[in-house]
Amino acid sequence: MVSEHAQRVKPPRALMVPFAFGFAVGRADDPEHQHQVLKAAFNLLERNEGPVLEELPDDMAPEILLQSSTATVSSDSASLSPADELTALRAYYERWVEAHDGRTAVGLTGVPQRRFRGIIRFLEAYVSGEDTDTPDRSPEVPVVQFIRYCVDDLKAFYYEARMTQRLDHDGNEVHEWFWGETALAKLVVKLSERIGESDDPHLKSIAFGLAR
Repeated sequence: MVSEHAQRVKPPRALMVPFAFGFAVGRADDPEHQHQVLKAAFNLLERNEGPVLEELPDDMAPEILLQSSTATVSSDSASLSPADELTALRAYYERWVEAHDGRTAVGLTGVPQRRFRGIIRFLEAYVSGEDTDTPDRSPEVPVVQFIRYCVDDLKAFYYEARMTQRLDHDGNEVHEWFWGETALAKLVVKLSERIGESDDPHLKSIAFGLAR
């Protein structure tokens, strides 16, 4: 998913796929397309020498799944508050958890979702350049890594809420909605840009992973 990581690890064979995180073999519920991606990966075994690192052609991925270092967010989201947006989605998220016997992808931070408004305030302060922190962060976890956990939890919250809100959804629609219409996505892009200003390759890799 991240070519910089593969170049550093040097696996014998690696196929770089131009998809967003969570779509490692492409479109959901499209076995024909997924088999094409898997076939491209297995074809690398025919090479006599390695390591081999190749990219899957972009024309094998739908546009909304194509990875990008800077996501495009609708200007309509500029007037929205991420905290208020999150609160409006809370009932849908809680219905998701109830309908799935408590199973959820939210939980990396260890922060209860009822305190996510505070997490958003922490992220907004970081974007504004403040020297900020939160008591919810474990001392063993660096601030920037905790930011990554926060973003992952918030994304999962939004995606699960949306899948409850729109029962006829598909994976592409949820992804497009998040990056194209939500105020949180705008905040995530700003976080990615701020962290990406660092010359530290590790921080740059975290920044790259945020806005996907």
